[in-house]
Amino acid sequence: MQPILSLSEFFVRTGAQAQFYTMGRQVTPCTVDTLAAFERGELAWPRPWLGRAQLACVFRLGDEPLIWFLSLPLDEQGMIDPAPRDAFLQRLLETLGRTAQQLDAADTQRVDNLMQDNPLAFTPDLTQRAMLHARASADLNLPASEHLELAESYLSGQLEAEQWQALGLQGLADFAVRHDQDQAESLANHLTRLPVDVLRPLCHCLEHVTPSATLTEGLIARGEAAASQGDIETFCACVRAVGQGERERVGAWYDALLSDGAACGPDLLAAIAARGWAQLEDAERLPRFIEALATDERTGFATVVRDLALIPRLRLPLLLSLRQASPDSATGRRLAELATPH
Repeated sequence: MQPILSLSEFFVRTGAQAQFYTMGRQVTPCTVDTLAAFERGELAWPRPWLGRAQLACVFRLGDEPLIWFLSLPLDEQGMIDPAPRDAFLQRLLETLGRTAQQLDAADTQRVDNLMQDNPLAFTPDLTQRAMLHARASADLNLPASEHLELAESYLSGQLEAEQWQALGLQGLADFAVRHDQDQAESLANHLTRLPVDVLRPLCHCLEHVTPSATLTEGLIARGEAAASQGDIETFCACVRAVGQGERERVGAWYDALLSDGAACGPDLLAAIAARGWAQLEDAERLPRFIEALATDERTGFATVVRDLALIPRLRLPLLLSLRQASPDSATGRRLAELATPH
């Protein structure tokens, strides 16, 4: 029998029912074909985060559900660096036997122990873990958590605003994944009344989904109101929450913010880079963003640019934009500084 050479092949060969999700930049499903092509070196990782491919593997051995959180290093083109993956796979196969065929519940403890000291393992933050649970349970046609019903009632305005303490983060995550158009409209109508203690964690959940046009408008309005009150944290939460929204509307808002000296600071730029990267797929907006990034000395210009360049759809436009930057522009000066040996 052929040796197992990749994670995707391991799951196919063992018969483990597995689903995969990107983590870090966005919690979103990843097909086994995408994972396999990435592992073969044929495809850059679609959602790179801090120079790594952060992956959640949700699977079963027997009746026991397991989740592996793996953080795989990427090369400068966003392709897999295979050595760490190969080392993990070797340890895995040594633990389970070289062929690792048809695993069962008896193997669960050994696999669990293997992950305890795995250098590729990482722990996502609470919001991403809640979003993964919400997304995976919906994909598997399982019920949402017990917290969803209360979240639905609260976000539709059926409860008093002061009752927010009873809400759970998992309920907000389930709502973000499962809400329908009517619930989106109801939420949009109640956004102005949500306390920031609810709005911010809700926004952090919504940044992993595509908000409806109505909800996008409500979030933009709430973001503008927060900016006018000097509430930068809530403003940036709204900027992030609409990052995957309709290009024409969100892109126009981002353009206005990038042109506004009062709004355009390092927090806004970080929010756009982290969650609004899809809006940077624009021939005018991308160089405008890079120039704003270069102008503000408080930003980690090189780090942000390097991170964005790993996103497959942004790589060529970004490199072209840098190449075309005027030498006397802020971008040109930053690039000259980076090219000068220290």
